[in-house]
Amino acid sequence: MTPESVLKTDQYKEWMERFPSSTEHLILNEHVSTVHNVRSHKIQTQLNMIHPHIFPLLRAALHVPNVRAECLLKFQLRPVMEWQRDAVPSCNTEEFMKEASEIPNFLEEVEKCRTSLLPAAGPADGFPHVVFLGTGSAIPMKTRNVSGTLVNISSSQSLLLDCGEGTFSQLCRHYGDAVDQALSRISAVFISHLHADHHTGLIKLLQQRQRALANLGIPFNPVYLVAPVQILAWLGQYHDFCEEILHHFSHIPSRSLCDDADVSKLKPDSSLQSMLRTTSLQQFRTCLVRHCKNAFACSFVHQSGWKLAFSGDTMPCDAFVHIGNEATLLIHEATLEDELLEQAVEKRHSTTSQAIGIGMKMNADFIMLNHFSQRYAKIPLFSEDFSDKVGISFDHMKVRLYFKTLPKLTAALKTLFAEELEEMEEQRELRSRRGGGCSPVMQAGAKRGQQGAPLHSGDSKRLKSS
Repeated sequence: MTPESVLKTDQYKEWMERFPSSTEHLILNEHVSTVHNVRSHKIQTQLNMIHPHIFPLLRAALHVPNVRAECLLKFQLRPVMEWQRDAVPSCNTEEFMKEASEIPNFLEEVEKCRTSLLPAAGPADGFPHVVFLGTGSAIPMKTRNVSGTLVNISSSQSLLLDCGEGTFSQLCRHYGDAVDQALSRISAVFISHLHADHHTGLIKLLQQRQRALANLGIPFNPVYLVAPVQILAWLGQYHDFCEEILHHFSHIPSRSLCDDADVSKLKPDSSLQSMLRTTSLQQFRTCLVRHCKNAFACSFVHQSGWKLAFSGDTMPCDAFVHIGNEATLLIHEATLEDELLEQAVEKRHSTTSQAIGIGMKMNADFIMLNHFSQRYAKIPLFSEDFSDKVGISFDHMKVRLYFKTLPKLTAALKTLFAEELEEMEEQRELRSRRGGGCSPVMQAGAKRGQQGAPLHSGDSKRLKSS
């Protein structure tokens, strides 16, 4: 268990040669080439068949010859000493594609996508583009990690929206050997609120960013961290009791960027102004939203005119509609399906139709639904409010501000995940027969939620009783 730089030194090599020739040397370090999540590779391979630019294949880690550690690799001592790789997971791309090809009508739908989309798709590397690193809620799962969205503003600058656990690992899977370049471009991070699935990957990301800058020979500069001020208690404790971390970032309190904040306290040379200059943004705004205490949404406008609005976690919220008005792209949480409105109210999240309703009220050019409950591990249920302005996010999905493509993928996606959608529809019907559907009061609450209006206290009591 030693870094590659030590392994290559003459002194270490000489030490290894002192062992008998029969000794097996197992190398366990940063250059291990192994597959940790076969399911993620499988789904990405099948989605890649639909559109290779929007669903790029995941990158393999750097392979270094020798006996290298692998997940579930075993060494048997008796009766024969040997390596056993029968349990080691492997990614067989051809097998994944063959399985998808056998799904009824899937190849036909893929061909329709290729015929209608590829000539007009444009360059795959145009900026800005958005990479969804985590599109699930609460806990990491095989096919959806928790919240993390990378906005690549240009070839040299990126902004990260939320950083749940595993975000760095997702960057590694997406960028492979180019992960250091991707880390070096991250100049700003927005943390919407302090629930674990939105911020506990931050320390790892900051550490790896510093390492990446050093490896690339780029002078270190702290990242701009737009987050609730309460995050400093967590980061401060880590700094005091584990390792020094506070020099990694320059904190900008989310509350200071709300419309009702005292802007007179922001000097021209403040961290906000520096962040705007660094990222070529004209404006960065936040607002308090209806989720937990100190939960924020944000919107930002680029110098070239495009605007992105990000909800974080929230019930429908008028303040967010205000700061996200006329957004080029809205990324809004859609944790639960419409029929689970009561659960959405209880947990202060949005349903699919509520998220779409906020986008329509905001007059957003396009709405990307995000942050799905893990009950929709592969694909969420569609609602009647879906239109050519609505798309569904997937982990490792890469989209540019060219949205006509995305709605046309729906038929192929429904075909690929037909079995899962059918199962969820059956569960919905079963809940309905058991009396688990929305009552008239709940439906009224949904209407108000789509309009961004708050629930009245009387409604709230009736919701609980229903």
